[in-house]
Amino acid sequence: MLLLHNATIYTQDHRNPVASAVIIHNGRILAIGSDEQILAEFSTNAHRKDLNELTIIPGLWDSHLHLEYLALGLQKIDCETATKAECLHRVEERAKITPPGEWILGHGWNHNEWSDVVTGNGTQSTTPGGFPTAKELDAVAPNQPVFLTAKSLHSAWVNSLAMQKVGITSHTPEPKDGKIVHYPSITQFGGKQGDPTGILLERAMELVSKRLPEPSIDEVSRAILKTQSMLWQMGITNVHDFDGERCFSALQMLHARSELQLRVIKGIPFENLQHMISLGLCTGSGDDFLRIGSVKLFADGALGPKTAAMFQPYDGEPLAKANCGILFLNEVELFKIGKQTSHNGLSLAIHAIGDRANHEVLNAYAQLRQYEHAQGLPALRHRIEHVQLIHPEDVNRLAELGVIASMQPIHATSDMVAADRYLGKRVANAYAWRTLLNHNTILAFGSDAPVESPNPFWGLHAAVTRRRADGSPGPQGWQPAQRLNVAEALGAYTVGAAYAAGMENLLGKLAPGYLADLVVLDTDPFTCDPDNLRNISSVATMVNGNWVWQASAIA
Repeated sequence: MLLLHNATIYTQDHRNPVASAVIIHNGRILAIGSDEQILAEFSTNAHRKDLNELTIIPGLWDSHLHLEYLALGLQKIDCETATKAECLHRVEERAKITPPGEWILGHGWNHNEWSDVVTGNGTQSTTPGGFPTAKELDAVAPNQPVFLTAKSLHSAWVNSLAMQKVGITSHTPEPKDGKIVHYPSITQFGGKQGDPTGILLERAMELVSKRLPEPSIDEVSRAILKTQSMLWQMGITNVHDFDGERCFSALQMLHARSELQLRVIKGIPFENLQHMISLGLCTGSGDDFLRIGSVKLFADGALGPKTAAMFQPYDGEPLAKANCGILFLNEVELFKIGKQTSHNGLSLAIHAIGDRANHEVLNAYAQLRQYEHAQGLPALRHRIEHVQLIHPEDVNRLAELGVIASMQPIHATSDMVAADRYLGKRVANAYAWRTLLNHNTILAFGSDAPVESPNPFWGLHAAVTRRRADGSPGPQGWQPAQRLNVAEALGAYTVGAAYAAGMENLLGKLAPGYLADLVVLDTDPFTCDPDNLRNISSVATMVNGNWVWQASAIA
């Protein structure tokens, strides 16, 4: 038995919200309470550890990330730069050490944030939609094909050699639910009319991504092992992953070797649905370290490339274009899929960012709830991923339908400039955590890594302050009416996320009988200045009663 005492323990258990000592045995919490209570009963039979008044919280969850993409992305160029020039410079430096003909990969560019692209009046210059071009990449990497995914993962920037290798020309037909950006009929952007600019939106990205060299399952498993350690150091003990079949195979390999000590709820891409059904796997299949989650669908695109499906056109667009984004699946199509998944015990996790996409998803869920009831099926824990813009008439519907809002607080501070530019007055209902929580919606927070950093304390800071690391946009934060307090935000990283996983009786709290996943912090998030939330670090992280990460301060 291990006895941790002289600590401030925030349990997330409303029956016993704050304690100072906890006793751990066989991977579970045996008892938790005051030093006097626990030491009096257990001190003679336990190894004691005095934590010198450090803070303990339950192990944190990331309710939406892409584990394989994050792991492999650590080897790519970091394209999240303040300027386009710096991004191009990083590509140029990588090209110097990359043999001709080999792919150069990168991730993270965001043309909405480049200071050398956005003009003083908030408009974007140089290219259609303010996007960069293949010609710019050609200048710094003429001899290697280049594929750089945007921060949103909903667009990609490629050079001419990459397009040549995969056969993208001015005559290439656009794939369903995708778009190849071409130079317009007017030529002020410097390209030849009709030629592809080098920007691929949504499913058009697959014209290149499916031709990239495939990593082996062993390579992916090794990369995940490194990422597992990184996540532990951030205080993350549990994740909801939404990558594909290869990632699942790598996780199974690690689990079989007893090397997987990060709890993973494995989301299922829609394209793998029939295979999962044929295997008889349903949501909740598995064990406490690797279990099946929800089937992932996409109802629309993303805000950055203006492919999220909206009721009204994006602000700043020419009236003739009336761009309202791309709706991939409507309520009829979603309901049809939902009937099949519900009959096979599989819950849904539907990506919806724009207000129209969220409306269509909620309409489908309303039909699905009626169908589940009529068929005598269980009311599964369906989710909406992101919920970035919701129509005022829909804000109460998630709670009424028992639908979980899987959201990423850091998206708000990352996207606020683009949101203001593209949404206008609609931003009052963007990233609306407070509004949804006030309607009793269950929130489950994450990062969408590698779209954002998986660091949960960056997300906690964003949720509480609605400010960026530099303090912008000001003391009150962006759209401050949507701020949460620390307890509410932390709850979405613990109990809310555990509920979304169907594991609320095992994880998310520090209470007798619960699995012993916890984090020792260097700073108390409930008493520190809100500006310091972003800087909180894990001193030690425990999974299943074992220390998986320890800094020298507690070793």
